[in-house]
Order: sequence, then C-alpha cells, then structure tokens
Amino acid sequence: MYNYYNEFFEIGQQQFKLYLFKSRIPHDDAVYTLKKAMEALNFEQLLHRYSHLGRKGYNPIMIYSLILYANMQGVRSVDKIVDLCKRDICFIWLAQGETPGRDVFYDFMNEKTTVEILENLHYQFIHLLRNEGYLTLKILFLDGTKLEANANRYTFVWRGSINSNLIKLLDKINGLYDEYNAFINESNYKIKYNLIEEEMFIVEGTDKVRDTICKNNERKRNHKKKISNNGIVKIDNICPMKLMRMHSNLQVIRNNENIVFSNGRGQKKPRIQKICESLIENGERLLKYKDAFEIMGTDRNSYSKTDISATFMRMKEDHMMNGQLKPAHNVQFAIENYFVVHTYVSNDRTDYNTLVPVIEKHKKWLDTPLEEFVADSGYCSEKNLSYLRDNSIESFIKLQEHEKKKTKKYHQEIGKYYNMAVSEFDEENDRIKSYKCHDNRLLHHSRTEIQTKSGVKRIFEVYKCESCDDCTYKSKCLYKYDEEKDLYKNKEIKVNYNWDELKRKSEENILSDKGIIYRQIRSIQTEGSFGDMKHNHKIRQFNHRGEEKVYKEMLFYTFGRNLMKYHRFEQKELESFEGKAA
Repeated sequence: MYNYYNEFFEIGQQQFKLYLFKSRIPHDDAVYTLKKAMEALNFEQLLHRYSHLGRKGYNPIMIYSLILYANMQGVRSVDKIVDLCKRDICFIWLAQGETPGRDVFYDFMNEKTTVEILENLHYQFIHLLRNEGYLTLKILFLDGTKLEANANRYTFVWRGSINSNLIKLLDKINGLYDEYNAFINESNYKIKYNLIEEEMFIVEGTDKVRDTICKNNERKRNHKKKISNNGIVKIDNICPMKLMRMHSNLQVIRNNENIVFSNGRGQKKPRIQKICESLIENGERLLKYKDAFEIMGTDRNSYSKTDISATFMRMKEDHMMNGQLKPAHNVQFAIENYFVVHTYVSNDRTDYNTLVPVIEKHKKWLDTPLEEFVADSGYCSEKNLSYLRDNSIESFIKLQEHEKKKTKKYHQEIGKYYNMAVSEFDEENDRIKSYKCHDNRLLHHSRTEIQTKSGVKRIFEVYKCESCDDCTYKSKCLYKYDEEKDLYKNKEIKVNYNWDELKRKSEENILSDKGIIYRQIRSIQTEGSFGDMKHNHKIRQFNHRGEEKVYKEMLFYTFGRNLMKYHRFEQKELESFEGKAA
C-alpha cells in the first residue's frame, strides 16, 4: 500500500519538499491549523478503501483536507474547489501543487468515504478537543433547523391523497372480482378448469380512512374545513398476488380456448381481455401505492419523488407568504463551547424524536458519560424526559407552557386540574383521591387509563364529577362547550403524574441560576451556529440527494466548522462563553 500518510505530512528524510510560494501564506492562516489537526488523526479506515495495485491515484488524505478547508471557508461546490486548487495559494500548498479534477472529489465523497469513516474521523477530532481542554463532553446544547432538500418542489407524494385514491381503487378491484367470478361461472370455465370463486382481500386500516372520507364529504357540504386523512394503511404482499393469480387463471383459459386478443382502434376486445387488462392496470397501481406507503413508513405523511428521504415541511423562508410546504431535512446540532459535538439529520418534521438518537450517538462514540442536557421546548415530551431520567442525565429542557405560565389567563382557567383544589389524598395508592372544582363539586377518581403510542406507555388517572347539572361555570369549565351537545355532560379530567413530575423537575432546573445561564449559552451557541451557516455561509439547501449523502455532506461541513472554531481558539480570537449574570 502506498504510504499516503508520510507523503502528505512529509515524514522521513526523503519527504522534504520546498514550496517557494509557501512563504506567501500568512503564518496565522487556518490551513496550518488544519494540517496540524489532520496529522493527529488515524486514517487507517479510509486508506483501507484504496488498493495498492495499479496506478497510484491522488492522496486521499490530501483530498479530504481540501474538502475540509473548503468547508472552513464556506465553500461546498466541487467545481469551485477544483478552481481554487489552481488559483488559491493555500489550496495549492495543501494539494502539493497537484490539480485534482471534479471526478476525483465526487468519487471520494460518494464512493470512497462511508458514514462510518467520516464519523470515526469526526469523533477522533472531538476526542482531541477534549484532551486539549476545549470540551468536557459532560453537557450538550441541542437545537435543530430545517434545510431544503435538493429535490423539486412539486414532486410531492401525500399519504392523504394516496389513501383517498386507494379507496377508489379498492372499490374498482371489488367490482373486478365480481366481473371475474361472473365470467368463469357464465362460461362454465369454473367447472371445466377446476377454478374457485375469488373473494376480495381486506386491506388493514381502510375502515378508518373510509370513515374520514365520509366525514370530509359532510364537512364539505357544510363549508367546514376538512380533517386530515393520514390514517396508516397496510397493504401486504398477498393483495397483489391474488390479482396475479386471477390473471394467470385467465391466461390459461385464453391459451386453451384459443381466444385471440385484439389490438388497435376500431376492434372490439373480448370480455376476457378486458378483465386481464384491468387486472394488470389495477395491480400496478396497487403496487405503486404499496411502495409509497413503505417509503413513508409510519412516522411521516409525505415524501418527494426526486429525494425520497426528504419530507415536505413548513419552512421559515416563505417567500411566497402562503405557507408553502417544501421538501426538507431536519438538521440537529449538539454543541458545547461552540463546537458541534454531534450531527444528526432526519426526515422528521418535529424535534421530539431527535433527542434520543443524539444521546445514543454520544454513548456509542464517546467514553465520557453525559451529565446535563439543555434544549428548547421543542424537545419537551414525556418520552424524552423519561429517557434522560433513566440515563441519569439532568434535564434543562424548557416546558412548552413556559411562557404561558407567566400569564394571568393560565392561572384563571377553572377547567384545568392544576387550578383545582385537592380535596382528598389516597395514601394507600399514593395518588389524589378527589379534586374540588370552582363550584365546590368533587371529581372522584374513576379509573386508570394506559395509552401506548410509538412504543411509549403513558398512565393517566381519570377523575369524574358525578353531576354538573345547573353549574353556572359549565361553559367555562368544559372544553369547547356546546350548549346543545354538552347540556348533560359531566366534567372529566385526566392526570399523568409521571409527566407532571418530570416537567416539575425540568422547570425547577431551568429556573435556577445555572439553568438561566445555560439557556443564554444555548440561544447564543446553537441558534448562532445555524445563523452562521445560513447567513454567512449561504447554506440553505443541500447539494446531494439521499439520506446517506445528505448526512455525509453535513459531516464534512461540521468538521470544517469545528476546525475553524479550533483555529480561532488557538489564535485567541475566540473565548469560551460562560453566560452573563442577571
């Protein structure tokens, strides 16, 4: 194997090279910091991707360094990197006078590097920062942003549209089953070829979709807004196979009976031909919908045809001012002391499901246990707070009702259980036995409900008033009170004590002196990093398509960004921010 490492870092007696133009590079340029950092990394995994046979290619460490240096300058275009290797003195020195073409860079980024290799190099540098005292890795500040995908804007596929069209298709197929059974019975092919009458298959989840369609038709007649039709429908492999079996039976009949299928305009098609063509057409549509459902999975309701990993999201950059949805990716940065420790790219429209994968990365790659975690209210959920508690991580996550709790209205909502007095406590079961409402009526414990969603088990204690008749506060107490429908309805509340305790602890943390400083640091460092990325580096859209390539593109950028921060720390241009006292 060629000794790329010694060649690039000029190690050994015969490796010294004299570049006269090196004297023109400023002594404090970031290119020296880059080469110093690269020399401390182990490139064994990357070099194993290159063969020692055949003609020697460009040094992979050099190509990697050129890409990182370009990202340090906010340059991501491969064509621009190629041009800089010919014109920019720092790039020329880093490339050792060579001029790699665009194919070399594309081959390196798409074929030679893998996610595992790039993550390995990234976390090697994170360990180096920890060893030099820039990171503790005991605290993380998490935030996310949406970046537009490299996908056409009008190539959307919506779950609601597929559900509606699927119901129409299933009705067509049901009629096709009747047509098939009538044909084999009337023509006596059932007895002659020992065939059986076929029964329409059942697709799981269509009952709920049909019900939603009926409700929307009614709402449309009453000029009301439609409700979402995003129910999960599962098309198994048996459904298309049944259509294929029916088609093969008809082909057997056609061959044995010497039935000629007609083609062209003006020619009448035999009945069996019409059924066969309908089976093929509807079967292909069914498979198309099945593939679409598999691409979306159960956690999203849309995707783009030109980048199936992208989900349509509402972006902050809304130039049309119409709330247009665009194909995008959700990018998460976990930051400490201005350095991006973890990068995570998902197709989830919200931030709820991104916290756990980030911490799992921390466990996988770093040997320092996480002690504190800071995030905004977009990450506040029972699943996330329970996960932090179970892993002995102190939560500094702002509650969703943090600002609302400061208002007078919040404390005057008489229908909320937290504004009701506790009447009696059940010592035996360690829970409240009854609440007293604003009208001094008791809401006794009625039952315990267990809800499971996305694998998360939630326990609710239900309290109910025996009678709310003649209550003067009923219109304010009941949610969306309707005098006709809710005249005889009694008040019922659901309380999740585990969720309340998790929120209480997290709120206590963020309101402490340490929590206030942490919130300052989070807003400056995490949100500032996205502002720097979008405004200064003009990164508002990905250049690549596909989940893996998009993630690799972001890994290149974050490594380059970290190197630039490291350089500024080394040059005393940047200092750690520890917050300002109130």
